[in-house]
Amino acid sequence: MLKRQGLPEAQIDMVLGLIKRKPELFKQIAAEIEEKIKGGMDKQAAAVAVMQTHQAELQGLLTNGN
Repeated sequence: MLKRQGLPEAQIDMVLGLIKRKPELFKQIAAEIEEKIKGGMDKQAAAVAVMQTHQAELQGLLTNGN
């Protein structure tokens, strides 16, 4: 799916690496997005809202791998 979105291989590898390091975080994010969508929120708005909530954790993964 990521290849169809036009992402370069390096970015795909980075995203998959992040997911493998913290699968529980990404499962939680997915569940929260689904909950907001079921509550009537647009998919994109739900994703943005949840990502903002987890911004510090995601930033930490990107900057120092924790």
